[in-house]
Amino acid sequence: MRRSSLAGRIAFNLLAWTLVLLVAFPLIWMILTSVKPQTELFRIPPSFWPTEITFEHYRRLLVETPFLTYMRNSIFLALGTTLLVITLATLGAHSLVRFRYPGRERLAQLVLFTYLLPSVVLIIPLYLLMVKIGISNTLWSLILAYTTFALPYALWLLRSFMAGIPEDLEAAALVDGASRMEAFIDVILPQALPGIISTALFTAILAWNEYLYALVLVNTDSARPLTTGVMTMLISAFNIEWSLLMAASVMMSLPLIVAFAFLQKYLTRGFGAGGVKG
Repeated sequence: MRRSSLAGRIAFNLLAWTLVLLVAFPLIWMILTSVKPQTELFRIPPSFWPTEITFEHYRRLLVETPFLTYMRNSIFLALGTTLLVITLATLGAHSLVRFRYPGRERLAQLVLFTYLLPSVVLIIPLYLLMVKIGISNTLWSLILAYTTFALPYALWLLRSFMAGIPEDLEAAALVDGASRMEAFIDVILPQALPGIISTALFTAILAWNEYLYALVLVNTDSARPLTTGVMTMLISAFNIEWSLLMAASVMMSLPLIVAFAFLQKYLTRGFGAGGVKG
């Protein structure tokens, strides 16, 4: 039985590492390609390991292209969208869980329904709205557009999390003389912090990777994020700058990798944590 158990663990580990390598292979290939000399990119047969490591592609990307402008725009969009969405979603989720009013459950179902709508359905109405209020072709228009699909997602997630926080905690704070807002800030927010951080990270990823709205609503280099800026800068009908594209892909992935490295504990426990720990 011990031998069969050991063989089972070995087989499971081999299978797990095989799946990890298969999933990580595109990322590994991207990193290695970004440091290969230009002469090795189209070698037949292709080589996996570079014979010489060069960072010339990164230098060209940062110095000779507007990549840093696109990076700044993407960071601003991700942070702005996340701040707006988390503020509204936290208050909205608390309202759906704690307050009693007619149509509350219908409203929650409507929120989920709006998240299921295809993004392309809202492009033309959003574009006309941005033009009418005078913020078309700006980063603010993208923040508002990203909020339309990120807010229902975040609101639904936080609603499920806040439903697991015992009402007795807030009631005790109200009995002690705290106002409703003080109880929300001092009691509810600390308990909901893991879920808020998890939802904020997923919202930032949605804003960081969004492509369709950025392509339609913005057409100037000064307001383009990375997703559309890299495409227009490095990909054309006649040529693809593969070396710069790989370097740009590594740089685009780096902030998300760093965020996951520091916040992964909240992703694993965020939605499983309760309001009270025994």
